[in-house]
Amino acid sequence: MWYRSLLSFGLLLVFSLPLWSQGVLVSGRVYAASTPVQFARVTFVNLGDTTIQHVTITDQYGYYQLGIISSLEGNTMKQPLRFVVHQNYPNPFVGRTTIPYELAYESNVQVTIYDMIGREVWSTSCGTQPPGLHYVYWEGKDYGGNPVSKGVYFCRVMVNGRAFVRKLLLSGNSGSTFGITQFQQVPTFLKEQGYGGSTFQRTLYTVRIENTDRTIPYIIPQELQNIYISSDTTVNFFVEYYPTLLIWPDSMRQIIRGFGAANIVGWRPDMTSDEIEKAFGTEDGQIGLSILRLRISPNSNDWSYNVPTAKVACQKGVTLIASPWSPPASMKTNNNLVGGQLREDAYSSYANHLKSFVDYMASQGAPIYAVSVQNEPDIKVTYESCDWYAHQMIKFLKEHGKMLGTKVMAPESYQFRRQLSDSILFDASACGHLDIVCGHIYGGGLFSYPLAEEKGKEVWMTEHLTGSDNTTSPQAWSLAFPVAREIHDVMKARMSAYVWWYIVRYYGPISDGTNNSGLKGEVTKKGYVMSHYARFVRPGYRMVDCTTHPIFNTAIIGTAYIHPETKKLVIVVLNSSTTSSRCSIKLGTTVAATFIPYTTSEVKNCQKGNEFLSANGVLIYTLDPMSITTFVMK
Repeated sequence: MWYRSLLSFGLLLVFSLPLWSQGVLVSGRVYAASTPVQFARVTFVNLGDTTIQHVTITDQYGYYQLGIISSLEGNTMKQPLRFVVHQNYPNPFVGRTTIPYELAYESNVQVTIYDMIGREVWSTSCGTQPPGLHYVYWEGKDYGGNPVSKGVYFCRVMVNGRAFVRKLLLSGNSGSTFGITQFQQVPTFLKEQGYGGSTFQRTLYTVRIENTDRTIPYIIPQELQNIYISSDTTVNFFVEYYPTLLIWPDSMRQIIRGFGAANIVGWRPDMTSDEIEKAFGTEDGQIGLSILRLRISPNSNDWSYNVPTAKVACQKGVTLIASPWSPPASMKTNNNLVGGQLREDAYSSYANHLKSFVDYMASQGAPIYAVSVQNEPDIKVTYESCDWYAHQMIKFLKEHGKMLGTKVMAPESYQFRRQLSDSILFDASACGHLDIVCGHIYGGGLFSYPLAEEKGKEVWMTEHLTGSDNTTSPQAWSLAFPVAREIHDVMKARMSAYVWWYIVRYYGPISDGTNNSGLKGEVTKKGYVMSHYARFVRPGYRMVDCTTHPIFNTAIIGTAYIHPETKKLVIVVLNSSTTSSRCSIKLGTTVAATFIPYTTSEVKNCQKGNEFLSANGVLIYTLDPMSITTFVMK
């Protein structure tokens, strides 16, 4: 996108000055709070003659610079007769320098910076520019925005196939791009052309600061009256802003497989038909879960308990995954369903046990998408369980992973402990039989997994719950709203799936009727929170980058998703402030689009709002206090 390419550069703004009159140079920065405003339009309007207006755009660091001309009388300045690049100033410089050049006629300009051995450090196309004096700023950074080392550099300015080179001397980097700098001494060539002199008449201006289609953060347009300019000066402006979410539609990240929860029949009653509809339906008042997690009982006679709900869910397009809590006791070192380890001589039998479950479910019309080797192999508990060490899981995957008849998930550790999964990923053979790296986030483990991505593995979060210790108000908004932040964080960690624990439970997305959680079968506050992702971000969507500006804003955050084929956008925004907050969302395109907002707050349950149209690629919306809002493109 246009602003992706712009933000990657250390030099972004080209300034123009007509050279037909006497004037001064005005520079400064535009701030929103302490954040520089990028790509805002700054207009100086001469109040003596409002037809005289001087316009420029701030750069990525909020800087602007323009020439203010006094009048067309006296015409002491001459239009340039040739193409020339003047020496940068200051030179030597620390952190930032200005490179002026003159064009005799409309020209296409390309600026490139090289180091001493001729390597290209940075370049930008300035586009077609009119005759006159122009400027570029270089911040002493490379393409990646990294400060370059001090030394000699060369600036080549290409104009319609002709090149002019100037030597630049970088004596160091300032270490900060946010300090206010005073206006630099005007170069001799500008003084000779009438700028920087003492004869400029004191003039009164109105200054307008407005958004362009690139402005970040989105500002509240402001008009400042009675600004006097009489000599070269620095004028900084401070404006109000809306917290801004910046969407990058082309930066596709992980594929989204879905959002789900578990139905463990035998430990809990099976779901009713109404509960199934509410859990997996995608209409108003439904959650839209697209993943159902099942338990692989050590007793094959119990497998049929899974079928009724799993079959209906599968018919609705839901993905089925399954986890064993323990192998059959006869296969374990302690001959018990609690604790112990899988005997090495029983590895093949255990693989057949898992394969038999997969085959059975398929025969019942409920095919299993992926099967786990073991639920939470790294924690000792007093219920059905089995202990596994990394070398044991590696051996099992290497020798039997291909026998399970479906995709394989592992290690499904209690805290997504990397020690266990890293060992598998570093073993080429075991890694070759692993399809999904999965884990739980009880007390830790919620962060991205570059090694898994490097190995080409999807990362899934397959179990978590909160609020089970609250039996008086388990669905209070103070407990439900943090679930939205948790799902947000899981998505930001580039995980492809988010799976809650029990679907029907007092602390789950559907109430079981106990502990003041509501009527049995009723969608809870947590359920409505989950629906903001599950209902609208369907399997097959891809997450795209969504950044928050200013960066110190933590109250309003969001994630964005796009359908790779239809390009339909879904944006989920959280407002953790206790007051209503107006925000802007920049969509990365100026094409108009219609969006439908859905909001859940303490007093709303995924309530549909009025459709509204983006303007110049921007959505402006007022978020409810402590709310989650999903914007769905039509």
